[in-house]
Amino acid sequence: MRLLLLSFSLFFLTACGTDYLLDQRYALDKETWTYDNVLGFEAVIPDTLSIYNLWVDIEHHKDFPFQNLYTRITTGFPDQQQIEQLLSFELADKFGNWQGDCSGQYCSYRIPIQEGAFFNQTGKHTFQLEQYMRADSIPHVRAIGFQIEKTGLRR
Repeated sequence: MRLLLLSFSLFFLTACGTDYLLDQRYALDKETWTYDNVLGFEAVIPDTLSIYNLWVDIEHHKDFPFQNLYTRITTGFPDQQQIEQLLSFELADKFGNWQGDCSGQYCSYRIPIQEGAFFNQTGKHTFQLEQYMRADSIPHVRAIGFQIEKTGLRR
């Protein structure tokens, strides 16, 4: 009986966890993000009916010198078309308080890129994320992650 109860508990704990089509993270060398360090992510989209949430995770030192981080995201589709989007990730509020979870000297902030997203094409999609600030090197950026979360919903 105890084994059966343990089996059901493990099933429900794993069944309730977040499910990702893509969950990838880059640790940045010397905690610096340079212009030439374009971060590439790749996912194979299996159908055009599933709905996803797209997230970017930014982990930075509390000494990060800016309130926001400008980025450019380039999405490549299976038919070779590409779209670019410029985004400003607001890492601190107007009073200088860091967004997200801070512990010790680092903060981690999960930012929604697009919620309720769907893809019009199946196949390999690429995502390139690059810093788009006025300086070549942006200090105190520890890691960047990108996730495509399965919502379990369909359109």
